[in-house]
Amino acid sequence: MSSKDFLIELGTEELPPKALKKLSDALSQGILSGLDEAGISYKDHKSYAAPRRLALEISDLALQQADKEIEKRGPSKKAAFDDAGEPSRALLGFTKSLGIEPSDLEEMETPKGTWLIYRSTESGKATKDLISDIVAQSLAKLPIPKRMRWGAKKEEFVRPVQWVVMLLGEEVVSGETMGITHGNMSRGHRFMSTGEIQINTPSEYESKLKTEGKVMVNYEERKALIKSGVEKIALTVNGIAIIDDDLLDEVNSLNEWPTPLLGNFDHDFLSVPAEALISSMAEHQKYFHVLDANQKIMPHFITISNIESKDPAQVISGNERVIRPRLADAAFFFETDKKTSLESKREPLKNIVFQTKLGTVYEKTERVAKLAQRIAQAIGSNEAYALRAGELAKSDLVSEMVLEFTDLQGLMAYHYALFDGEEEEVALALNEQYMPKQAGGELPSTHTGCALALAEKLDSLVGLFGINQPPTGTKDPFALRRASLGVLRIIVEKGLDLDLRDLIAWAAEQHSALENKELDTQLLDYLLDRFRAWFDDEGISAEVFLAVSARKPTKPVDFDNRIRAVAAFSALPQAEALAAANKRVSNILAKNEAEASSELNASLLSEAAEKQLADQVSALTSKVEPLFKAGDYTQALKELAELQASVDAFFDDVMVMADDIAVRNNRIALLKQLRELFLQAADISLLSR
Repeated sequence: MSSKDFLIELGTEELPPKALKKLSDALSQGILSGLDEAGISYKDHKSYAAPRRLALEISDLALQQADKEIEKRGPSKKAAFDDAGEPSRALLGFTKSLGIEPSDLEEMETPKGTWLIYRSTESGKATKDLISDIVAQSLAKLPIPKRMRWGAKKEEFVRPVQWVVMLLGEEVVSGETMGITHGNMSRGHRFMSTGEIQINTPSEYESKLKTEGKVMVNYEERKALIKSGVEKIALTVNGIAIIDDDLLDEVNSLNEWPTPLLGNFDHDFLSVPAEALISSMAEHQKYFHVLDANQKIMPHFITISNIESKDPAQVISGNERVIRPRLADAAFFFETDKKTSLESKREPLKNIVFQTKLGTVYEKTERVAKLAQRIAQAIGSNEAYALRAGELAKSDLVSEMVLEFTDLQGLMAYHYALFDGEEEEVALALNEQYMPKQAGGELPSTHTGCALALAEKLDSLVGLFGINQPPTGTKDPFALRRASLGVLRIIVEKGLDLDLRDLIAWAAEQHSALENKELDTQLLDYLLDRFRAWFDDEGISAEVFLAVSARKPTKPVDFDNRIRAVAAFSALPQAEALAAANKRVSNILAKNEAEASSELNASLLSEAAEKQLADQVSALTSKVEPLFKAGDYTQALKELAELQASVDAFFDDVMVMADDIAVRNNRIALLKQLRELFLQAADISLLSR
């Protein structure tokens, strides 16, 4: 089948930088999915994204759909004709719907009899007649929260559309997209382009935009160029450029022809906490900062200009003039905040509502402080430090610096606490209370930080579940999912001997009126279920998770140990047979619960296989009990794996449901002992496939 290259370019006003890559990927995937659904083949594709355009180039796109074999099933032969052999109403209705005669049908033999079917070949449609609709459908499905209109047009998009290039080979695909007639004329850089750029074939699109239009349409190439340019220019001042991935993506999405430039700011600003300087430069100006060999911030910044200036010094000077008042504001906020202590900033917190039913932020700090103290006592940490950190936890929320740079909450509390003469561990905890800030994020480094971080999260979890406002599938305004994962990560990765039931109870004690009577159960189940996503990311099977969660261990460290042990056990050659045996035992015990007993009468053991199993169960019980008590589930399950041969022999040679009731109950008692051995770690019957 013949083919040609295809190009679609949607030219717009500047697209939202934080959404550019997502829009590009969605547009490309939507078009490719549409082609797949239409049965139009292609060889390869390349996506392009720049501030004023989204584009997709497809190589060797088939010019026509493949012919499709159509098979439609009609009535059975028996129902198709009456006793006289004439076509029935069912048959005539079927043929009429297809516009055919009964003679056009074929017979098909099936296990249920003979049926009449119609087979035909549907010729594929021309790609040029389908591609515009495929593009339009993809555009309609783009993840755009709020679309806009422009001028007198009825079309809606994230930004006004100015031109559309759509080529199939050398030909323009006739039609309109977003109210714009398709053409082959693209536009380059606003200031450096030589004018409109004629695209003759899809394959020349990227190179022509670069040479004639001064636009690098390849997103990844542009990103790599910015990264290497920033790193290289930092070396000119013996510095190291710090390139945040999110900032890099945003800067990349703002520039068509990126040119890195090095600027400077006054050395005096270095007296301000580095994080405030960095936040000011990155948030407002999209600058990259520079560190020296000792990881200290240098009085330099790197900006990415979207123009290749003949006088770059003028561009640099303009950026330096812009950043100076920003940094001056940060310095002013810092000096102003230092005039009052964190302790004195607690009073204004009484006027800030945390949640209507849960009181003010001040009241939250009172609860968090007492809970942090209780947790500190449980983990052997300094209770006074934890109490003090809890009291000061939210004081920086009313500081000038945090009001301007909200992402600095906690961090500024750390700096202000040190300035106030608070203990260093208390100051560190104030910054660590929000950790981890994202999946896989850094955890608190101190025990006081762990206590405060746990208390802060648990207070929100218990409070909101307590007033029946848990997160839903679409809404989680207090980020409780992240908080719950943070609780689990801190406890597990820091090896803290804490029980979730205790933590929930301690947190609930700090609240005066919680209306949810099922709080303990609901929140415990919610927290334990958060483990599922965690272990799923690590490649732990659902069967392993279910086997452990069935036992409902409420200590996260213990839960994690069991998961690792069962995952290791499931990889043993004996695992499948023992899981199946445990499932069989579970079914037997469920049906004979009244007869089940833990007492085993050795005198009633008559078969060799049951004697062998009883002896091995007895021996292993003594061997694994200390291992289970020590939490060494991995070694305990490894020891229990030795039971496989005896268990298999028992079920092969022994009739559990013997006629003699005493013998039957004795064998059930043996199986109960076997089952209880494994249940000390997990319900491994759930591993059975």
